[in-house]
Amino acid sequence: MGKFVKKTAKNGQFYFNLKADNGQVILSSEMYTGTSGRDNGIESVMENAAKDERFERVSSGGKHYFKLKAGNGQVIGTSEMYESTAGRDNGIESVKKNAPGASIVEE
Repeated sequence: MGKFVKKTAKNGQFYFNLKADNGQVILSSEMYTGTSGRDNGIESVMENAAKDERFERVSSGGKHYFKLKAGNGQVIGTSEMYESTAGRDNGIESVKKNAPGASIVEE
């Protein structure tokens, strides 16, 4: 199973990464000014990851990525850039598989 890794940026803001069971980052959050916002973001990813309609598939400059959005349309996580649409779609499937039961750790 995957895991959410809670982190603190050098500027004092907070964020998280969702990692697959192989350790690869498959989703990164925005920056939050407080830990409660970050923790709410993790909960939102867990709730929304199973809903395909929450994933926005984006292609730009020959690269492909996705955004996971909450029910209100706010972006709660963004993927890395992929070389192909197939790679991006595999990333989405990995988030769907890993997020709902992921553990949460602090780094």
